[in-house]
Amino acid sequence: MTDLQGLLRIAGAALDQASTLVTDMAVGSVTAKGDRDMVSELDYAVEEQVRSFLLKETPEIGFLGEESGGSGIGGNLTWALDPVDGTANIVNGLPLCAVSLGLVENDRSVLGVIDLPFLGQRYRAAEGHGAYCGETRIAPSRKQTLNEAIVAIGDYAVGEGAQARNRRRLALTALLAERVLRVRMLGSAAVDLVWVASGKLDASIAMSNHPWDMAGGVAIAREAGAVVMDVQGAAHDLRSAATIAVAPGLRDDVLRLLEGL
Repeated sequence: MTDLQGLLRIAGAALDQASTLVTDMAVGSVTAKGDRDMVSELDYAVEEQVRSFLLKETPEIGFLGEESGGSGIGGNLTWALDPVDGTANIVNGLPLCAVSLGLVENDRSVLGVIDLPFLGQRYRAAEGHGAYCGETRIAPSRKQTLNEAIVAIGDYAVGEGAQARNRRRLALTALLAERVLRVRMLGSAAVDLVWVASGKLDASIAMSNHPWDMAGGVAIAREAGAVVMDVQGAAHDLRSAATIAVAPGLRDDVLRLLEGL
């Protein structure tokens, strides 16, 4: 049986080091990695620090990082890291970013630790053990109708095929603008998910599902009590085409809205 509590402590120690790097180290040089996408020296430094630490502490667990790919993948357990979720934000001096570390068992996110370094917030959860911000247990909002909901959406697509993929994203934005209290695009999937988990947002809708972006936040949101699903309402896993986290009282309304896409 997987010792999720022990692994949660290890993940927390890894993010202690990562958070210090983010707040103390300059962003450094920025390199393009495709159309309107970028990676910084800071991204690479954080990923290398966390990878090295986890390799020493948990050599039996695979690792997948956004910037340098995977190693040791193939077993039942894999760490998934986004070293700086919100690189475009931090490069431009916006302090809204996160370090996101998740643990995936087979196709399911079972543990997450997410640090918001410039806000001094640390979120964590392990399946069956509750979800927390600091030492405070968290839960999603109790909103029941979309017209009182604040909903975050993922970034619009960039790169090859972006125009076609953005038709659906723009249609989603239009539908939300007609129905919800406010729409937000914060630039970090990890921030979106933990803020749904803690009731700051009422829903997060991202038409994507990269494991480094989502693994940590999905585990935290689900353990907090949010519904985490794909566009058909099925339980979210790594094979899902989209990542939707909602307060339980909004699940059906959000699904009906998505039918209009």
